[in-house]
Amino acid sequence: MTGSTDRAAALALGDDALVLSHRLAEWAGNAPVLEEEVALANIALDLLGQARVLLSQAGDEDELAFLREEREFRNVQLVEQPNGDFAHTMARQLYFSTYQELLYGRLAHGDGPFAPLAAKAVKEVAYHRDHAEHWMLRLGDGTAESHERAQRGLDALWRFTGELFEPIEGLAGLDTEADAEALRERWTASLASVLDRATLRRPEGPQRGAWSAGAGRQGLHTEPFGRMLAEMQHLHRSHPGATW
Repeated sequence: MTGSTDRAAALALGDDALVLSHRLAEWAGNAPVLEEEVALANIALDLLGQARVLLSQAGDEDELAFLREEREFRNVQLVEQPNGDFAHTMARQLYFSTYQELLYGRLAHGDGPFAPLAAKAVKEVAYHRDHAEHWMLRLGDGTAESHERAQRGLDALWRFTGELFEPIEGLAGLDTEADAEALRERWTASLASVLDRATLRRPEGPQRGAWSAGAGRQGLHTEPFGRMLAEMQHLHRSHPGATW
């Protein structure tokens, strides 16, 4: 992959997957039940595999993951948000996996440089979305406390969802305003179906506007990302050139 637009798109998708993979891996040893710890670890590994392929298309995967500075990462701010409680993590996963499944579905049916990855990854992402949907239904239509926590997670993360639908140059299916808006409409419809069944409401407020997030693609990140990146890169930077 040599084109600058292809490289930029590979970094955007790869960084999304890499950062969310690390966030989910933070649940290791902390998940509410053992079965869920395994499930989250498997999702994290799926995302890490996607990240490796995408970052390899953009350059050296290890250097890109462990030697870039914060401002050089191009992930959306949604995926870097701290895990919070379990309901908060599932809200983040529902938002992102629904978007990723729709996007990869479009890429898989094209003939661009990301079609082979998307054709394989869309099956993984369908499971990720199904897993998050299952838990949001259980939490939303469960106890009063689980319902409140699920709604709180949805509300807190809503401001970060608008950035998902910013056009990415060189990425078929999301490289124009019209494509981005079409993807947003499908995402909104899918989300509405889940929330209705979960007895949850869609958060109020616009996805775009002065109060919303949306600069991760330009290298501007939220405060928690710097701390996460320091932890993620610590071993590699502490032992440069080490081999196993």
